[in-house]
Amino acid sequence: MKINKNLKLAIVALATSFIGLSANAQDNTLLGAGSTFVYPLFSKIFSQYKASKVNYQSIGSGGGILQLTNKTVDFGDSDAPLNADQTAKMGAAVLHIPMTSGAVVVTYNVPGVSAHLNLSGKDLADIYLGKITNWNSPEIKDANKGVNIPDMPIVVIHRSDGSGTSFIFTDYLTKVNPEWAKKVGKAAAVNWPAGLGAKGSEGVSGLVKQTPGGITYVELAYAKQNNMVYANIQNKSGKYIAPTIEATTLAANVAIPADSKVSFTDTDNPKGYPIAGFTWAMIYKEQNYGGRSKARATELLKLLWYNIHQGQAQCAPLNYAPLSKAAVKVAENILKSATYQGKPIL
Repeated sequence: MKINKNLKLAIVALATSFIGLSANAQDNTLLGAGSTFVYPLFSKIFSQYKASKVNYQSIGSGGGILQLTNKTVDFGDSDAPLNADQTAKMGAAVLHIPMTSGAVVVTYNVPGVSAHLNLSGKDLADIYLGKITNWNSPEIKDANKGVNIPDMPIVVIHRSDGSGTSFIFTDYLTKVNPEWAKKVGKAAAVNWPAGLGAKGSEGVSGLVKQTPGGITYVELAYAKQNNMVYANIQNKSGKYIAPTIEATTLAANVAIPADSKVSFTDTDNPKGYPIAGFTWAMIYKEQNYGGRSKARATELLKLLWYNIHQGQAQCAPLNYAPLSKAAVKVAENILKSATYQGKPIL
């Protein structure tokens, strides 16, 4: 029987993918997937980690949670903690280990404007609600006196995939705008009232760059690496705060519960940046769940232990806020609670 050449190539490619997956399950290549928010940091840390190879796919927090649910990765990463439905689908207890905190910035493409515009949370939510539709609206002009803002429509751009960055962003909007809280709320994926969707940080930033009048949100590290202009956001104290590492660190200076699941958007700190959050590596508490070997489970925990200790040295150079001593202590305790056949691993 003759086989079509394209079909033969497809069969070979599929077989190769299965061979690769089987090999990864047996060798020392750890598999991770999820947040685009933390991807620049993970890329740096994993390139320097020598004990094991790490293959991390930047597919969005929702994708990382799905891969962990399907037990096709050793760890997922998300900028939003699991909700009740996601927790139920996991089928077993999942640990959340904070890796770093970072700022979500509002970036835009307004021809002739290279300044860091000032935006309040209420006005930002009204833009995403489709209520403020022009860049030279009175609300924006009043907050940016002396800046020549053109008369042009605002083109709202948001993530189309399940995104932890969207969770942090909508968590903030929910706290600062009652109408947003009532009509939209917070989630990794919401029913956006207005605008265009694009997948991943690459998608939304690319769309903004080619769309005069466009506005979107991305992580600070990504915006800086791509030379994107971003706004100062008004915090609770009425001050317009730039998304610096220092301002993010101040926002993250909160009491951290034992499970590490905490929100610090709309910070009370007068010098803190108000759109920021943790990103969490997620693993099964019982590492035997899914058939993982004890050796592989041990390598995974060693990797995450490295991330919260030596790996933190890479945070500031890449515009992330290193974990506080209190956050590291919480992360250590969480990792120590992981078991293999009911017995501690670390």
